[in-house]
Amino acid sequence: MVKLIGAVLILFSASMVGWQIGRYYAFRPVQLRALLVALQMLETEIVYGLTPLHRAFVKIGHRVPAEVGRLFLTAAELLITERAQTAEEALQQAIGAHWPQTALRRQEREVLSSLGQVLGSSDREDQQKHLLLAVTHLRGLEEEARAEQGRYEKMYKSLGFLCGLLVVILMF
Repeated sequence: MVKLIGAVLILFSASMVGWQIGRYYAFRPVQLRALLVALQMLETEIVYGLTPLHRAFVKIGHRVPAEVGRLFLTAAELLITERAQTAEEALQQAIGAHWPQTALRRQEREVLSSLGQVLGSSDREDQQKHLLLAVTHLRGLEEEARAEQGRYEKMYKSLGFLCGLLVVILMF
């Protein structure tokens, strides 16, 4: 009886590990899409709304999903409280604080960091060009993430279960 309970626990645990890894591949395209929407909203706020950067960050932070929205809300808070002197500093600190809670990778981080170097330090047209460049780059990364999701999500879910099954078989 103890062996049977142990086998069920091992099978369940291995399956959950596989599901967690698979969820990472499922969340990345969703969060990339949210980041794309956020940058497009930022472009609208800067170019057409003439909104100050900290206010634009707050608006965007409340409109996009929480994982991505926290980045913008924290950057806005840092700008408002003057704990960051520039938008680049604010974004870097926000990224450092909240990036581990996202499913996004180093490439997306680099795009956002390089965008932060331009925000608030140039004219509207230049910022618009850099925002469009960042959006274009993120769209390519989103397509790549969707391809990875289709390829690896199911594989890791199945692999977790099968590894657990292998351990159970070896146990008996």
